[in-house]
Amino acid sequence: MQIDSIRIIRVAMPLVYPFRTAFGNVEMIESILVLLTSGEKAGWGESACWGAPAYSAECSATQFLVSRDFIAPLLLRQSISSGAELQERLNDIKGNYFAKAAFDLAWWDLRANIEDQPLWKILGGKSDTIDAGADFGVMENVKTLIRTITEACDQGYKRVKLKYRPGWDLDMIKQVRDRFPDLPIHVDCNSCYSLQDMDMFKELDNYRLAMIEQPLAHDDLIDHAALQRELQTPICLDESIVSAHKARKAIGIGACRWVNIKLGRVGGITNALAIIKVCEDRHIPCWVGGMLESAIGSSHNIAFATLPNIQYPSDIFPTSRFYEKDLGSHSIEHVAPSQFKAADLPGIGVAPDEQMIAKWAIEECRL
Repeated sequence: MQIDSIRIIRVAMPLVYPFRTAFGNVEMIESILVLLTSGEKAGWGESACWGAPAYSAECSATQFLVSRDFIAPLLLRQSISSGAELQERLNDIKGNYFAKAAFDLAWWDLRANIEDQPLWKILGGKSDTIDAGADFGVMENVKTLIRTITEACDQGYKRVKLKYRPGWDLDMIKQVRDRFPDLPIHVDCNSCYSLQDMDMFKELDNYRLAMIEQPLAHDDLIDHAALQRELQTPICLDESIVSAHKARKAIGIGACRWVNIKLGRVGGITNALAIIKVCEDRHIPCWVGGMLESAIGSSHNIAFATLPNIQYPSDIFPTSRFYEKDLGSHSIEHVAPSQFKAADLPGIGVAPDEQMIAKWAIEECRL
């Protein structure tokens, strides 16, 4: 398919309340939307690396610049027959996974629209319905956290993920586990610890967690392998896995027993498919993470979460959890407690609401 035109939009979407993690508090989500058109067909992608280079080295401002000045010129008026070909054309651009991801996601939506098929079917999904977990950031106090977990359990959520950072760590976990002795729980450290915290991790090992997500440095594999050898609790790698070859190396040295796949972090669906294949071949289960995207990015996440080796409830949320109104033409909502359904429409089945783009756009360009 030939890419006839490209539209790139940087937006800032205000949250209904701050999202607190180990790398700071976020009050709005900045993301990049990309529209690719080929003839009368179009495809949308969204990639949210947020407004500051905290989760990754990218931020929305640099992502927009790289998208406009470097990625788009390599694709405009070119015939792109596959996701692999798109990624090959971008090989000379080092890193910048989030920037690449928005184009890759848009290409997959475009392909599915051209073929008049839902994206999840194009990807080989096993079912249009996926499980999601409940995800809670750092809160004012543990009492509030326990109340919100209780509400999530009453709504039917099958697992809970808790942000974990110094000052919101062992005492918090002890109180939560005491209140919910049988609930599947895991913690997300967002790479804020080191091997000097080994004693803390060994104590954390006593709380029967499903996994410890990204406990050490964002680009580390070696220390994670050393930590995993000392723990019974599985380690899940998130930030460290940005490519299939990083996944292969991590698994090869025993650095993890789970892999979280964020489509933005790994450069899009094409690379995510390669990662999940590496994991499946080595019997490492995966699950899908999110960056609090709008319905555009969340719909891509839902489609990917239908794949067979996604074996843990994913980080996908209803719009009302974080936004008063979604940027998408429709919101992401449950079809059953803790379950979402992939669209039975061509592509991802959703496009941005132009009124919301006008309200939240920071900058935009068309090529």
